[in-house]
Amino acid sequence: MSGAPSFPVNCVAQHMETTAEYDLECISVSKKFGTVQAVDDVSLTIPKGSFFSILGPSGCGKTTLMRMIAGFEHPNSGDIRIKGKSVVNTPPNKRNVKMVFQHLALFPMMNVFENIAYGLRCGGVPASEIETRVKDVLERIALPDVANREIHQLSGGQKQRIAIARCMVLKPDVLLLDEPLGALDLKLREAMKIELKLLQHQFETTFLYITHDQSEALVMSDNVAVMNSGKFEQIGTPQNLYHDPATAFVAGFVGDTNRWAGKATSSNGSVIKLETDTGRQVSGAARGTGKISQGDKVTAFVRPEHITAEKLDKKSRAQTAAAKNVISGTVESLLFNGANSRVLVRDQSGDLVEAEVVLTGGSQDMKPGDDVTLNWAAQQTMCFVT
Repeated sequence: MSGAPSFPVNCVAQHMETTAEYDLECISVSKKFGTVQAVDDVSLTIPKGSFFSILGPSGCGKTTLMRMIAGFEHPNSGDIRIKGKSVVNTPPNKRNVKMVFQHLALFPMMNVFENIAYGLRCGGVPASEIETRVKDVLERIALPDVANREIHQLSGGQKQRIAIARCMVLKPDVLLLDEPLGALDLKLREAMKIELKLLQHQFETTFLYITHDQSEALVMSDNVAVMNSGKFEQIGTPQNLYHDPATAFVAGFVGDTNRWAGKATSSNGSVIKLETDTGRQVSGAARGTGKISQGDKVTAFVRPEHITAEKLDKKSRAQTAAAKNVISGTVESLLFNGANSRVLVRDQSGDLVEAEVVLTGGSQDMKPGDDVTLNWAAQQTMCFVT
């Protein structure tokens, strides 16, 4: 998007001394429902003005954590602090946080102005100030002329912005967003990712975003916590999570990847060799703890963009002879997606491998049935003990 402002990347540190520079802190927070440990000793700190996402599969505990932050659930242990002040014993209506739900919960019997003004009126704000603040927030979300419209007259994207405006007019310390794009169609969802990032920058308010969609988290966030089975697997920038995952779960959940399970046959410093369950020999780099010994069970991951696919001929054989990992196979399918197009190759061990192809030059004429070679460097194979 031309002319879009650049966004600073904020650093997230855990277990640091409490100060008001953090809009939100969770310190060793846990929650059980009967025998189910929904949230298990999680900690995070979110600096002022950040766009922070919690990413994880359904049932991992992310919504339970958000509900505890909002005050709808009470933690069994741990502390939650907003601007340095504990709120674990503060009721939801006394916490200066607001929440946008997936289905928005706009009042259909009220027009746009009345929806945005509702919280101000409940708080006893004078009518003259309400009018000024509603007008200001409509200007800031770039919808200055919709105050008198009915909710059913708005597009899906406009409803999203009105739901955010209704919260932001109350000047919260933190805005909580629980999968707010889930009900939108794909094209609108893609557009709203950019809209939300720009709105967060416009209001300079901390956004805490809950999602199971990695694309939403990676595109919008300054930092992301990847959650699994009630715990945080890793917290970091989107770039850090993608290029340097700390665990096998993060490597497999964040971004697209090829995956092989097997056993380490040798280890030489940071480079290991493994034999996959289908008999494939693969060279890779130890990740996570960085310690992989001969005989360890290992899961290996390779991103499709790190694999070069070439039609099998004399030229390609010469180019790939020195590569650390070389696979021969047959093209099974082409997945056209413009610049992100990929090829699916069935290798000689029966595995299906996905590689990116460039739609300029020789790759563009690959077709099902073609014999190809796939090659990639050992350092691009991320190996974890599992």
